[in-house]
Parts: sequence; structure tokens; C-alpha cells
Amino acid sequence: MALLPRYLYPHLPLRLMASRSHFFVHFPSFHSLASYPRYSIFFHPRTNFALKSICWFPVQNVLTPRAFMSSNITTEAFHGSKSSKAYNSEQIQVLEGLDPVRKRPGMYIGSTGPRGLHHLVYEILDNAVDEAQAGFATQIDVVLHSNGSVSITDNGRGIPTDFHPVTKKSALETVLTLRIHLILQVLHAGGKFGGLSSGYSISGGLHGVGLSVVNALSEALEVTVWRDGMEYRQKYSRGKPVMALTCHGLSTESKDRQGTCIWFWPDNKIFTTAIEFDYNTLAGRIRELAFLNPKLTITLKKEDNDPEKSLYNEYFFAGGLFEYVKWLNADKKPLHDVLGFSRQIDGTIIDVALQWCSDAYSDTMLGYANSIRTIDGGTHIEGVKASLTRVLNNLGKKSKIIKDKDISLSGEHVREGLTCIISVKVSNPEFEGQTKTRLGNPEVRKVVDQSVQEFLTEYLELHPDVLDSILSKSLNAFKAALAAKRARELVRQKSVLKSSSLPGKLADCSSTNPEES
Repeated sequence: MALLPRYLYPHLPLRLMASRSHFFVHFPSFHSLASYPRYSIFFHPRTNFALKSICWFPVQNVLTPRAFMSSNITTEAFHGSKSSKAYNSEQIQVLEGLDPVRKRPGMYIGSTGPRGLHHLVYEILDNAVDEAQAGFATQIDVVLHSNGSVSITDNGRGIPTDFHPVTKKSALETVLTLRIHLILQVLHAGGKFGGLSSGYSISGGLHGVGLSVVNALSEALEVTVWRDGMEYRQKYSRGKPVMALTCHGLSTESKDRQGTCIWFWPDNKIFTTAIEFDYNTLAGRIRELAFLNPKLTITLKKEDNDPEKSLYNEYFFAGGLFEYVKWLNADKKPLHDVLGFSRQIDGTIIDVALQWCSDAYSDTMLGYANSIRTIDGGTHIEGVKASLTRVLNNLGKKSKIIKDKDISLSGEHVREGLTCIISVKVSNPEFEGQTKTRLGNPEVRKVVDQSVQEFLTEYLELHPDVLDSILSKSLNAFKAALAAKRARELVRQKSVLKSSSLPGKLADCSSTNPEES
């Protein structure tokens, strides 16, 4: 085998190719070798040799890092190709009905731990609140039963039970046993996709999968509907009906009753923790919903075999977000009364309430979209923050409270001690995922920014004392941030040889004279 020392031919464009046992040198063309006379040592052309534009010559004992790496990679690729050959139709899993939900529950409820367990309740609760926002429900009752099940009852219109023309089933069974086809056409079924032409102009359950997901992840689910003087009932198990839809007429005393009751038992095969609902966690969510919907009454009851351990609370707040801010600031010292407004711009309803407190040094900003808590923020939160910073800087410089033109308060300084709650109701919200933790509508930021700016500018110009107190706290936050920054820089500049800070009025001596230093 011919050996080609690279140092003899530094100007030749060689390329080493690897195989399992040999390294090959690739030349651009055989004719290019004529310009290199030293190649005659290795090549003896024959008369019957067919010339090729690319010639391969096996070379042994050429050890270079690049060639060694190429050999390993090629070997790995060779072994990997064996497993890839086994990839065929048998490896394609077809999940029918609600099996995909049970296969990957985290995609729909966030996790299979306590957070996902409580999310089941939130999904049904949000559907009931949608009825209240549409103006058809005034009462929601949540019961935590002693056997680990949960029932949620509302006095809304009730889920329709008539024949659905697309699924060829009752509308009730359609929303509870949705089948997944190709691009999930039937999974996303509900009355919340058509805007003003649908059953809900504003809805938090926009994906149409909430109730069906709860059904799929429940060991058993029983639904009861009161509608048109009739009572309809059907039972399910892990997403599949176990009995046909039954109905019977209501008595004369209760013939006007309307609403829906969802009673479900979470499946312990899905959840990795014990099936146990935390009363305080659910109470916090229900309290939020009661603040956000002033005309709605929500009750929460926890049953126990020991009557003394049973718990019950009723939540109703006619003041809405104003009461919410007062409740959050109950143990703080407010600088002024709660400020707030409610407006509707381009079909988006905006409710804002805010208050600064003198003894608070961090901000509390809560955002809601269609009564859904957006814990990761969104465009509505961004609109409020931008408007607050701009308005207070403009009014501060206009009123000469901020005397230095170079000073510009940042959002962190402006929001120190602020408690702000913003609730928007959007006809077509863009949530990120089924858990709805962030709002993405870009048009919401614009209308929120505009409305907050108009309200704050008008109010603070009419109430200069409130403006003075807010700006005074913001300037103190600005000065504190500067002092903290200087202190950090001083600590970083100190060397190991320098002593620690001296007490009292003493200070480290310094001199610019090199001889003294």
C-alpha cells in the first residue's frame, strides 16, 4: 500500500476518507497530478488504464486526529443504521378516543402531581364561570366529598342534550367523549369557538377540551343536566360512557330548575400522588373568581366523616377588584384610596384597580384574562407596566417634582409598593397551552396601555397630593437603588490587602502621590 507523507506535498488538496479498515486519499482529478512531478514515484500509468476524474488510493498507517474521529463516527453510524431499519408501521402508535390524553396528561393539565390534580377542578369551575360571565348563572357550588370525589354545580343553562349533526351523538356526549382525528378536529369541540355567533362571546374555556380531559383522567364521572323541565343523566369511566343518556321529567316544584352538575373521581392510575384536594388551595382560586365576578356567588364545602372537621365558606364580593385590592392590602399602610376604572375598547373589557402602600417595598401585580389567572404575565401586564412608567415620569417632570432632567425612573422604582390587579375579557384570547398561564394577544397591550394612561393622567392631574406621595416613594426607591449600586461597586473594588470599613466618621486614607502610596 502506498504511503503519502503530507509534509512532502503541502500544496496538494488532499482529503482523507474513512472506512472500517482503511483510510483513503481523495484527489480532485487524476489530470491535476501531472503538475506534481514527485507523484511519479507512486503512479505507473498503463496503456489500458481508464482515466477517471476521481481516483481513490488506499493508504495505510495514516494516523491523524481528524481521520481517527471520522473512523469512530462512521462506525457508530454503521451500528445505528441497524436499529433504523426496524422503524416501520409497527412503531407507529394509533391512539383512539381520549387515549392521547391519558398517554400524555401533562400536556393538558400541567403535571400528574397536586398541581394537575387541582387543575381538574379549575377546568370544570372555569366552565361554570363562563355561564356567569355570559349572564346565565349566579350560583356555583363546589363540594369536596369524603370519598375523594368532587362535584361542581351551577345554575346556568345546562349543557345541551339534543342530537349533534356532526358527531351523530348527543351534544352532551360529544363534549364528554370527544374522539381525536388527524388534526384533533373533534377534540376541540364546544360552544366557545364561534365568537359572537357561538354560545359564549367571552370565555375562559376557549380550547374546548377541558371537560373531556377531566372525563378522560377520571376513574368515574357522572353528569347531570337540568334543562327544559327535564333531568338528564349519564355516567362515564375513563372517558368512555358506561350507560346511555337517561332523562325524566322534573316535579312541578322544580320544573324551572336549570344547570349542570359534574361529579368526578380522579383516576389514581394517572396521578403520581395521593388523591387529596387541598381546601385552602381551592379556596384561594374560588376567592379570586368571586372578586373577578361581582355578581356571582360561589360556595365551597368540604365533607368529612367527622362533622366537626367539615368546612364551608361562601364567597361574594359586590365591590369586585376594589375589594380585592383592599383585601390584599389589609395589613399595609396605603398612601391613598384604591384607584380603578372599567372600560370597553374595541370589544375588549378592561378592569383595573391599584394602590400604593408606604410600608411595602415590592410590587404585587396580578393579571387575569377571562377570569383565568395568567401567572406568567402576558400582553395585558406589559401594557400596564409600560403605561405606569411613562405617565409618572412625564407628570413628575411636568410638575417639577423630578427636578433633574437626567433622572428617569425605571419601572422597578415606579412600582415599588404597588398593588395592581388587571382583568381583561377578550372575545378571542390567545393563551399559551391548555393551562393558560400567559396571554399573547398583541392588540390587548395597546388598548390596556392607552386606557391606563388616560385614566392615570386625568386622575393624578386632578389630585396632585396623590401624585406627590407616589413620586416621593418612587424617588426614594431610585435613591436607594443608587446607594445599593455604589455599595456593591465599593465592595468589588476593595482588594484583599485593604482593611474592612472603619467605624464612625473614620475612613480609609487615600492619596494620588505615588511616593506616599
